[in-house]
Amino acid sequence: MNADMKFSKITTALLSSCIALSIVITPVASAADNAQTSSESDMIQEVMDYLETYNLSGADKSTLVRAAIDGMVNSLDDPYSQYFDTDESAEFLHQVDLEYVGIGIKLQYTGTELYIEEVMSGSPAEEAGLKRGDTLVRINGIAIEDTEGDELSGKAGTQVKLLVLRNGVTKSFSVTRKDITSASVTGTIIGPKVAFVTISGFSASSAEEFTEVLEKMRAAGMKSMVLDLRDNVGGYMDAAYDIASQFIDNGIMMYTADQSEVLTPVVITNGSKINVPVVVLTNEYTASASEALTGALRDHKLATIVGTRSFGKARIQSLLPMSNGGTLKLTTQKYLTPNKEDFNHIGLSPDIEVQGKTAQLITALKIAGMTSIEASGDNHILNINGTPFAGNVGLVKRGTAIYASSRVLASLIDSEVNWDSKNKKVLITNGAGKSTGFALSSKEALSLSDETFIRVDSFKKKFPAVAWSYNASQNQLKLSVKK
Repeated sequence: MNADMKFSKITTALLSSCIALSIVITPVASAADNAQTSSESDMIQEVMDYLETYNLSGADKSTLVRAAIDGMVNSLDDPYSQYFDTDESAEFLHQVDLEYVGIGIKLQYTGTELYIEEVMSGSPAEEAGLKRGDTLVRINGIAIEDTEGDELSGKAGTQVKLLVLRNGVTKSFSVTRKDITSASVTGTIIGPKVAFVTISGFSASSAEEFTEVLEKMRAAGMKSMVLDLRDNVGGYMDAAYDIASQFIDNGIMMYTADQSEVLTPVVITNGSKINVPVVVLTNEYTASASEALTGALRDHKLATIVGTRSFGKARIQSLLPMSNGGTLKLTTQKYLTPNKEDFNHIGLSPDIEVQGKTAQLITALKIAGMTSIEASGDNHILNINGTPFAGNVGLVKRGTAIYASSRVLASLIDSEVNWDSKNKKVLITNGAGKSTGFALSSKEALSLSDETFIRVDSFKKKFPAVAWSYNASQNQLKLSVKK
């Protein structure tokens, strides 16, 4: 199911949905080719006959055929090529189109806890009363640390029982699974007419969805756009092309090459100009078709890329129908950006590298024109200027001392976080290269699980532009900055 499993959200997506589709025309084989193919087919059939007739434990023909097909595909040593039988093919296409059976939540696993980062509007989870920030304790009576990762999966109409921790109190919920189709494109206006648009995957309807969202953003007075492609592992390349055509009026979206290695430009004609500044958010799970869109906008100088290096999948798969109703997903092309960059296994580097989900978001919004930012939440949830987002402010309490993520604090003042290992200090370095330190020894800073946190009252003393407040009854930290 979509993002409802403990460990497999990204792994499953990369293995299943990180694709880009193109049309393949099967060439007509020559007489010599047919003769060779016949001979090779006879050999395969000969082995199968021997196995069926003489193998001591017996052999099922359909099993042998599947093993032969899988063996041929696996011999390519290509993680993106795969054979699907009829049922697997249908399931794969459901995944690409963001269709699944579930309860409508997005989970975040920190290594020590599993909590709900987002609850889909109108979903069974929302109807049952689950909320952002709820920490899962048990699934169907099984402790989270003992789960296999698939306990939330099941058939539509069946129930899953959840025990969650909310504000220190455990609560029980029974949620009925149902068929869910996620919107691949969402958008909202935040701050001074900044459109925040998320493309979560390139489904068959993504281009149409993007057009509708873009029209709404323009009607609301959009003056700039933040385009979030983080965790977007790909989909139909046609959808990415159609969306790129709403940014680029005329020009090359990418180059492709097949076995011949001849580069062929994929050209956009009669597109339209976006006519507003664009910031694109990427991370290590921005892959395939989303990288194609990112590369096109970057090379045409239509967007500033913020975040971390992308996944690095510059290869295109085609879906080839089989005579038995199955499908062969096969890598048939590579693609390069308009500037002819082949980033396969390398990824696209951002213009501005920022670590951390919330810090990336704040940085992008500031580049897009937001001058006043208020980030509130705890270590699970995040609101920016009252609008809910995935992420958190990294709230940590130590007695009466309140700490926040050093990355979040640094992003509010357009600075970077560095670590002084010799003196065990967190360094906040501004654009001019001036560094301000917060030492672990003085407890101005903490280091937990490979992340650093700064005591907010200490940060305020050294950076008075940042205001903060803490609501103990709601366990909510508010950080704000104004230009």
